[in-house]
Amino acid sequence: MPAFPLIVTSLWAYVVTQFAELTTHPAELVAGAALAAATLIAVAVTVYFVGWPGRPTDPARHASILRDRARRSGVPRQIDPDASGRPRPRAPSALPSAA
Repeated sequence: MPAFPLIVTSLWAYVVTQFAELTTHPAELVAGAALAAATLIAVAVTVYFVGWPGRPTDPARHASILRDRARRSGVPRQIDPDASGRPRPRAPSALPSAA
């Protein structure tokens, strides 16, 4: 998704350049730029409300994706404090620490 603003910016620059070359009056350039801006805004609003293609919109599908991700992630090691060779954790003493 980081390349999306670059694509939109370059597309906008291309459209404005083409309108500048094809128009003879500044009013035509402004009308063309307004039409292009309205089109871009309509696309952005549609993507915002409908969703980007390929994005899971179904809650059941989204839950399935999260479950699969949880299964793939590694299980953290469980450390047994009572295992042989492991010293027991000590509680803080009543005396102030030397450090």
